[in-house]
Amino acid sequence: MKFDLVSLFSGAGGLDLGFHNAGFHLKWANEFDETITPTLRLNFPETEVDDRNLGIIPSAQIPNAIGIIGGPPCQSWSEAGAGRGLGDRRGQIFLEYIRVIRDKKPLFFLAENVSGMLSVRHKDSLDFIIEEFEKLGYHFTYKLLNAYDYGVPEDRKRVFFIGYDKKLGKKFSFPESIVDENKKNLKDSIWDLRKTAEPAKDKNKTHGNKLETPNHEYMNGGFSTIYMSRNRVRSWDEPSFTIQAGGRHAPIHPDAPKMMKVGENKQIFVKGKESLYRRLSVRECARIQTFPDDFQFVYTNISDGYKMIGNAVPVKFAEAIANQIMTDVDGYFKQGGSFKPTERYYPLPKQELLLVRA
Repeated sequence: MKFDLVSLFSGAGGLDLGFHNAGFHLKWANEFDETITPTLRLNFPETEVDDRNLGIIPSAQIPNAIGIIGGPPCQSWSEAGAGRGLGDRRGQIFLEYIRVIRDKKPLFFLAENVSGMLSVRHKDSLDFIIEEFEKLGYHFTYKLLNAYDYGVPEDRKRVFFIGYDKKLGKKFSFPESIVDENKKNLKDSIWDLRKTAEPAKDKNKTHGNKLETPNHEYMNGGFSTIYMSRNRVRSWDEPSFTIQAGGRHAPIHPDAPKMMKVGENKQIFVKGKESLYRRLSVRECARIQTFPDDFQFVYTNISDGYKMIGNAVPVKFAEAIANQIMTDVDGYFKQGGSFKPTERYYPLPKQELLLVRA
């Protein structure tokens, strides 16, 4: 049996690729950002990509699928941002995700977001989201995980929300962390790329298809006071810092020595070694996020390449979760289980519509 999947807020498709690798079929994906959709279409040629804002797509126009996955926008929940949660339009889009789950009633769903969602200041919003998911008739669970524990050479903490239709008769059980000797570091990931990176063209434009290794180019430009407030270098035998969505905040390449602290919230590059302090390239960031080299990122401004990768779920991280879901779903059908798509759709209550689209 083919297990069709719908992806919401797909981004460049890191979560989608992890589920594809686990054996799921990505039938339909939704991504609104026009700087991202060319990458999604290039790498998922058999998937229908809908580039409308999810808030205007009726549930009836979304295909039926056994599973729905996605990572609703995270800026409103980030510990580094204003953190307004459901008080921000970007945070409220989580309600659209809930709406689609309610209307399509998949056998399972998964939502991924930043660790900031679990902070005390978001308790009321989180309680509301959990209550809404549980109303839908799912066994629901969530957990904060670090990608480093699942074969990704990066410290990256994210929370996963997973619901199983109660007919499965179980809750999702998160996979155990891999053993320490199998965890990856920067040398495992990007050592072979260390001598071939190219600086971006003028105004941080891409070299396009002229590079021998696609996307192996790095952002030029200075480093802000905020950037220089702490060390940004990890050694070859360590995992990377979290890959962020902004190129100017990309970690420094591990060939450079660690930065020197010269004052409170002030670090400098080691004198005489300044030429070693370059940002990781787009391809190096993609490797760290466990994208394969044949996955190509389409952009003109190099900042869009960093954005796509920094916002993505690491592929191996997603695959570890997806493998467990595949085991559970496949077992359900082998035991005679069935899945009947819903044919009833309900509009959001008026107050929720105002909240989402005001």
